[in-house]
Amino acid sequence: MTSMIQLISPIDGRVYAERRCADTTQIEQALTAAAAAQALWTRRPLSERAALCSAAVDAMLAMQADIVPELAWQMGRPVRFGAGELRGFEERARHMIAIAPEALAAVEPMPVAGFRRYIKREPLGTVLVVAPWNYPYLTAVNTIIPALMAGNSVILKHASQSLLVGERFAEAFRHANLPEGLFYNLLLDHQQTAGIIASGRVQQVNFTGSVGAGKAMERAAMGHFLGLGLELGGKDPAYVRADANLEHAVENLVDGSFFNSGQSCCAVERIYVDQKIYPTFVERFVALTRQYVLGNPLDETTTLGPLVTPSAAEFVRGQIADALSKGATALIDPQTFPADAPGSAYLAPQVLVDVTHHMSVMREESFGPVVGIMPVASDEEAIALMNDSEFGLSASIWTEDLAAAERIGNEIATGTVFMNRCDYLDPALAWTGVKNSGRGVSLSRIGYEHLTRAKSFHLRHEI
Repeated sequence: MTSMIQLISPIDGRVYAERRCADTTQIEQALTAAAAAQALWTRRPLSERAALCSAAVDAMLAMQADIVPELAWQMGRPVRFGAGELRGFEERARHMIAIAPEALAAVEPMPVAGFRRYIKREPLGTVLVVAPWNYPYLTAVNTIIPALMAGNSVILKHASQSLLVGERFAEAFRHANLPEGLFYNLLLDHQQTAGIIASGRVQQVNFTGSVGAGKAMERAAMGHFLGLGLELGGKDPAYVRADANLEHAVENLVDGSFFNSGQSCCAVERIYVDQKIYPTFVERFVALTRQYVLGNPLDETTTLGPLVTPSAAEFVRGQIADALSKGATALIDPQTFPADAPGSAYLAPQVLVDVTHHMSVMREESFGPVVGIMPVASDEEAIALMNDSEFGLSASIWTEDLAAAERIGNEIATGTVFMNRCDYLDPALAWTGVKNSGRGVSLSRIGYEHLTRAKSFHLRHEI
């Protein structure tokens, strides 16, 4: 008997959707059909693949009116921001389609008389995408569209908290008339997912989620010689230098800390500020944070929705309590946010000062609306603190000195260095992490290298 998955909405704690997991027969059919369809798909001209993928993007965008409230019900993002995810979805998809001819073109070394030599990029086969709930369209599209463009078939296992997103992807590809078998949306439990990874019938797994779940993926893949892309956690730092445009830095760092209720792998979770501007920065940061409106995400006036579950909110409350017990000072009174209710998923944003790296809130991923701010005396101190973490996804430097940003960026152990911006994925750049933030690359032309394999041709035509 297959298990039932219930999607509990963070809005009101009630069941919003309910589905059965795929059974053994459905999984077998999907794996068999994906392999057969991929063998034919790889022979289709790239222009045809692009047309079908573009049609799927169009079909997804046509569903925006339904998708935006669905996102609020599934994971709590306010409806006033819901369309932003689809704009990002489109940006990434269109870019990866546009660069595919160049990214997948044969590599030709310097000519040698009498020989034809080149390196061809070939598809891997079937790609399993295991996607999270926090940015459910953005994270999934990072792999789905380029995987199809590269000639692979795709099986999507979406998070149970955003199970309707997988159904939307399937609907979009049906509208686009993608050949049968090339894309499957399967609702799977952890054991079934591990079974597919270990089956030998998928050639690449791209996973976005927690460090613990990433380790489970590695265990499932062990000994099976398949590719594994992991985008895991973050504890992303920001450094505000004395020469920063203060107004710009405050506005963007407040947003980078609290957008999506802080539920982003690349959210800003710790900020280091030059001691000369520290008091002013903190004062302005707190003033802007107090302007958030915490409430029902279906309300157009809401700017901060609930966390995905009450337990996620309790984890952040625990981090805050731990920091306060160790000497930190909270600058936001939760009582000024009436929707904040202990035991619920609704949690007021919090700004902590007098923090140290002996506190969980400055070391462990929070994935919620809390940020700690520390003064620093020099670039060197900021670099040391930014690197004092098991994570390395992104880091931002706020300064008007480009050379300083590049110099500091070279010293930071991170996948992406930002200057005067944060919490954004540029599809033209490689999205990757170091340390416990992951392995592999998505987006950019380099992302295509992780969805294909090299095949060399060494042809002697003159004897």
